[in-house]
Amino acid sequence: MIEAFYGFTMTPFTRQVAEDTLFETEQFLEVLARLRYASEKQWFALLTGDCGTGKSTLIRKLSWALGSKEYKVLYLSDSKLTPRHFYNGLLDQLGVQGRFYRGDSKKLLHKEVELMRGVHGLRPVVIVDEAHLLDKEMFEEIRFLLNCRMDSESPLSLILVGQTEVWDKLRKQVYTAVVQRLDLKCHLAHFDEASTKSYILHHLRIAGSTSDIFSDDAVKEIFRYSSGNPRLINKACTHCLMYGNQHRKKIIDDHIARHVIEKELP
Repeated sequence: MIEAFYGFTMTPFTRQVAEDTLFETEQFLEVLARLRYASEKQWFALLTGDCGTGKSTLIRKLSWALGSKEYKVLYLSDSKLTPRHFYNGLLDQLGVQGRFYRGDSKKLLHKEVELMRGVHGLRPVVIVDEAHLLDKEMFEEIRFLLNCRMDSESPLSLILVGQTEVWDKLRKQVYTAVVQRLDLKCHLAHFDEASTKSYILHHLRIAGSTSDIFSDDAVKEIFRYSSGNPRLINKACTHCLMYGNQHRKKIIDDHIARHVIEKELP
C-alpha cells in the first residue's frame, strides 16, 4: 500500500531492519562499545532505558557484533523467571537436558560453561531481558552464579536489560550485595529533536526513498508527540504515511502530522 505510493523497496519504520543498517547515534555506539568490553572481560552489566528506547535493538546489534566464532550468546526473556527456569533455559540453548533441582542444573551449567571456555574457546555471554520484572530471589541467584573459583573470577558475562525502574529497585538496601558486584551500568536516553529527524531520514533511505517526505515542521510535531522515543516515532510515521497514501499526499506536513497524532494515535 504505502510502499507503492511512496516508491519504497521495503516497509519503513519496522523492527525488521538488518543489523548492519540500524540507526546509530553517538550514544548508541558508546553503549554498544561498553557492552562489548563487558562481554570481553566477563563483567556483570546493566542496561536500562524507558520502554521503547531501543534496548532490544541494541542487544540485537551487540549479539551480531560479537559474532559466533569467539562468543556464545544466550538470551532469556521471561516475566516470571525463576532460578530453576533460568538454569534450564540456558542449558536448553546449549542443547543440554536440564535437571529438576536447580542446584543440579546450576552445577551442570557451570560444567558446560567450563567446556565452552576451555575446549571450544568461546566466551559465554548471558543476556536477561525484562530485568525490571525479576524478584529478589532471582537477583540473589544471579549473584551466586557469578561466584567461581572461590570468587576469584566470573564464569561468564551477564548483561541485565530492563526498564529504568530496575535501577530504582536495585538501589534499595536489600540489593546492596548485588549492586556491589555490578561492573557496568549503561542507560539509553530518548532522542533529541535533531536525532529524531536523522532517525526518520535514515529509515526512509534504507526503505529506498529518494525524498525526505516529512517536512521539518512535521518532524517537530512527531518529536513533540514521541519525546524522542523510537517506538513512538515509528508509530507516528507509519500512521502519517498511511494517511498520506489514502489522501494522495506525497509530502507529510505539520498539518497532516498533527491531525494523525490528535485523531489516530493514543
